[in-house]
Amino acid sequence: MCTAATYQTKGFYMGRTLDYEFSYGDEITVTPRNYEFQFRHMGSVSSHYAMIGMAHVAGDYPLYYDAMNEKGLGMAGLNFVGNAVFQEVDDTRNNVAQFEFIPWILCQCATLEEAKKLLSRMNLVGTPFSPQLPTAQLHWLIADKTGSLTVECMADGLHIYDNPVGVLTNNPPFDKQLFHLNDFMHLSPKQPENTFSQDLNLQSYSRGMGALGLPGDLSSASRFVRVAFTKLNSRSGNSENESVSQFFHILGSVDQQRGCCEVANGKYEITLYTSCCSADTGIYYYTTYENHQLSGVNMYRENLDGDTLTRYPLINGEQIHMQN
Repeated sequence: MCTAATYQTKGFYMGRTLDYEFSYGDEITVTPRNYEFQFRHMGSVSSHYAMIGMAHVAGDYPLYYDAMNEKGLGMAGLNFVGNAVFQEVDDTRNNVAQFEFIPWILCQCATLEEAKKLLSRMNLVGTPFSPQLPTAQLHWLIADKTGSLTVECMADGLHIYDNPVGVLTNNPPFDKQLFHLNDFMHLSPKQPENTFSQDLNLQSYSRGMGALGLPGDLSSASRFVRVAFTKLNSRSGNSENESVSQFFHILGSVDQQRGCCEVANGKYEITLYTSCCSADTGIYYYTTYENHQLSGVNMYRENLDGDTLTRYPLINGEQIHMQN
């Protein structure tokens, strides 16, 4: 499955893990300001904000998993299998297909507040990209330096939640994930005090015992709690290098290793990539399962006034720096 998070130091950062048993051929993709988006129900947009993110490019169309635009608004789509139910086309509203939701928001919204206004007029519909790429069951995290939203389309309609933790995983729905944090309010980065009984001389015997009970399994509900705890208690310096390094440590708390989550027929879910995009610098940083050295693509080193996509295949082989 997947985990997405935001991180605020002096700058704003957003990224995610993509956990799956195989890759569709992911590439870091820069969409410039004059690339023409042909929306299925909303016509075309040929002038818009530039964006960078991870995408599977099909027929010269960027199917973004996650992206950030040049204004610092970011968005990520995560699996929401069994709960996602998309709406029917309604001619009185803006009908946006699930696969084009990320570019629809990022191409025209500079802030989270602008995204909220656009969402209020929108229908999220299940029009597939193609017969070969049917509609995926997803929900989304949208964020900038001011806050985060979770968007879920279910059988009872489109739900838009304020997301105070800036974290999203998969199932159950977000309101239940957020409520589940009540079960862990006792967790602390500090050492615990004995509240069990005054009659017993109970003492801590190891560092980190304040976090006893923090879930360690790979389920999406447990990953939500673990990343929320890690992120909200995380400390780092304000520089880009310090912030990015710490962000990868935060998402590293839910890294999935081959062999620990069997899908079927001897296939295992792994963390295919982990990403972090900087709103200030426009750099998309990433690691892959086979390459833990940070790699980056700088959006502002591309021609953002062009009309064609720029694509960078992932560096997948392990990069080892020998010191002797």
